[in-house]
Amino acid sequence: MDEEQFKGSWPQFKCEVKNKWGRLTDRDLFEVEGDYLKFLGIVQKKYSDRKAEVNRWAEEWYERHAPLFTKEAESRSKKSKVGAA
Repeated sequence: MDEEQFKGSWPQFKCEVKNKWGRLTDRDLFEVEGDYLKFLGIVQKKYSDRKAEVNRWAEEWYERHAPLFTKEAESRSKKSKVGAA
């Protein structure tokens, strides 16, 4: 998952990450606000002992949900083309 993919999936991701990794607070998630590097930094700070596990979970989460984000982007693109015509 790259930074753009992370940012695009942030609204859905942050809900699940908070449920799965409870040490991440609302304040942490507010600070991250879709920034992948900030997310990695907070994970390092809160879960240094399980950093690899959190990162692996995030990658797997994105892989499971990526098709949904692709469909949403295609739908938005079609709507904007129709509106421009």
